[in-house]
Amino acid sequence: MNKITKFAAVFMALCVSASAMALAGCEQGGSSGTDDTSKLNSSSKVDTSGVKEIYYLNFKPEISDKYEEIAKQYEKETGIKVKVSTAASGEYEKTLSTQMANADTAPTIFQVNGPVGYENWKDYCADLSGTDFYANLSDKSLAIKSGDGVYGVPYAVEGYGIIYNNAIMDKYFKSSKKSTSYKDMSEINNFKKLKEVVEDMTKIKDELGIKGVFGSTSLKKGDDWRWQTHLMDLPLYYEFKDGDSSTITKCLDASELQFKYADNFKGIFDLYTDNSCTEKNQLGSKTVDESMSEFALGNVAMVQNGNWAWDPISKTKGNVVKEDDIKYLPIYTGVDGEESQGLCVGTENYLAINSKADPAKQQASIDFLEWLFSSDYGKKAVVNDLGFIAPFTTFSEKERPENPLAKEVLAWMEKDGVSSVEWTFQGIPSEHWKEDFGASLLEYVQGQKEWNKVVEDAKSSWKSEVSLKAE
Repeated sequence: MNKITKFAAVFMALCVSASAMALAGCEQGGSSGTDDTSKLNSSSKVDTSGVKEIYYLNFKPEISDKYEEIAKQYEKETGIKVKVSTAASGEYEKTLSTQMANADTAPTIFQVNGPVGYENWKDYCADLSGTDFYANLSDKSLAIKSGDGVYGVPYAVEGYGIIYNNAIMDKYFKSSKKSTSYKDMSEINNFKKLKEVVEDMTKIKDELGIKGVFGSTSLKKGDDWRWQTHLMDLPLYYEFKDGDSSTITKCLDASELQFKYADNFKGIFDLYTDNSCTEKNQLGSKTVDESMSEFALGNVAMVQNGNWAWDPISKTKGNVVKEDDIKYLPIYTGVDGEESQGLCVGTENYLAINSKADPAKQQASIDFLEWLFSSDYGKKAVVNDLGFIAPFTTFSEKERPENPLAKEVLAWMEKDGVSSVEWTFQGIPSEHWKEDFGASLLEYVQGQKEWNKVVEDAKSSWKSEVSLKAE
């Protein structure tokens, strides 16, 4: 059985009720996500012979150069140029809004960030239900749907957690100066144990040859997504976990945030910032790239990020982390039963075709995506260069990334008795809420805001954003 199919239930069912963001994927007779687009079809009923160029607005800065090489190969094979432009980190929605406002600059291929992103861009999303791009999706429930239409197709399944350098951890466990009784990382399966080890490592960091246990908690605006979105996933997941339905669906439907697990968030967040290589008063200027570099250079033992982080880590000049030593630990927060918790696994990467573009360019754009995820060259590029765990039936068991972090994600997904954490953060009501929460976290770290005020503001902002959507 295809691994992605086998574990698809881990990720999500993105068909949600009409009351949740007006997505009617699980209902019959729902309205189309677009106003003026006919269904795209892989049989290329639309003549594309006159198309000279299509345009992809890329979401991931860390692999922009890889897309450039792919574009060159596609042009060589087909004569059609694929213009690739990459939005700056944290600026995708802003960039997309600016470009979509002008037909001359609008991309023909773009990305929507889950159900919330689709709601913002549904009038620009063409129906992909008649394409091979959708037909080849391993689990059709992963697509973004409305009525009988399909408007977003995921192109990668990803996971994140606490990345650690096993060479440094082995050095710690063998140290005569350590105060804990743990012998290796297999024993660290909850927050209590993690906290004991981390704080003990901080005491002997000079002997371990590190500047801190954790890489910098990047709280610079636009680089704080690891905390206001990814770390926030844990309290959201546990708050909405009761019952059998998707936590994303429940989060989307939530009129208010109770933030039941605020203290758990604070616990792991404090552990990061109290045992970092960077002083708290400097975290507002730190970026994700800097924290990846700190890890790559062996200055820290751990850093929170996803399998996409291997590219910047491996490319850091002077990188000392061996592939065999790069491992994952779930983000433990002290919740009961977390010993059976795995990594945070899912996808927010959905490709869409601009329904406002010329029909021939729409068709040429889908032709490119089908080539990318089904041709021999395209699949090799997806696996080896982009490093994606692609959820398509066109990929065999042998066509999986060599990226050590991607391998770790798959290994954690396959562990007996371990359940992955759903990407519940996709139900956060708006980007504005995330920005507000990130700003609050920075104020807290800098001693300008008490934690209870951070919690209070997060709950209030959630309620306000939900009210604005309802208007």
